[in-house]
Amino acid sequence: MTISFDDFLKVDIRVATITRAEPFPEARKPAIKLWLDLGELGERKSSAQITKYYQPEMLVGKQVLCVVNFPPRQIGPVMSEVLVLGVPDEENEVVLIAPDLKIPNGGRMY
Repeated sequence: MTISFDDFLKVDIRVATITRAEPFPEARKPAIKLWLDLGELGERKSSAQITKYYQPEMLVGKQVLCVVNFPPRQIGPVMSEVLVLGVPDEENEVVLIAPDLKIPNGGRMY
């Protein structure tokens, strides 16, 4: 299936810096709670199933890409406000997508 460029533009993908990360033992699958600085869009929360390669303490300060215009989703006691993006490795474990240079928080992907 192909989409138009206008369809692509409907997905608002921004760069954010993780400011806080904590274990999320209440989640059904192993996950980490994240707080993300999106610059002018403010701070947002998320939950990510990224425990194979990431520990909470190593995530603080890391920049990631996230979708900011999905509706919030309740995940256990956490309201996830953005979708942090990743890709699967050969074992289907999540590897985060991140810019390779420092980018201002809130910068939109295009």
